[in-house]
Amino acid sequence: MIIGIGLDIVEIERVGKLLERQPRFHQRVLTDREQEKMATLPTAKRRLEYLAGRYAVKEAFAKAKGSGIGKALSFQDIETRNLSGGQPTITSRMLGDDEAAFASITHSAQVAAAQVIIEKVGR
Repeated sequence: MIIGIGLDIVEIERVGKLLERQPRFHQRVLTDREQEKMATLPTAKRRLEYLAGRYAVKEAFAKAKGSGIGKALSFQDIETRNLSGGQPTITSRMLGDDEAAFASITHSAQVAAAQVIIEKVGR
């Protein structure tokens, strides 16, 4: 049963401007593993798309949980990795043992968007 749906769209240029003003912005948003992955990407453009996509998926997750990013849930509480086929997968301390999160991330030249669906699984 679906218990939450979240959607977020981020302007990539806006994320770039945030990064210029706050050079540690990516450290606030990305977990250590996500930062390591971002560092392996070949171009600054691709790294910025990655950051914008991860930012969008974390905001979408927070919306699906109904909490938003704040005191109860931080960016560091949400980690997105890719399965071998490329599908994003989310881990978070905010997911109950009976919950699963499913994500989709997309980019264009201007925006990154993410949708997250949280389901109650099992009985």
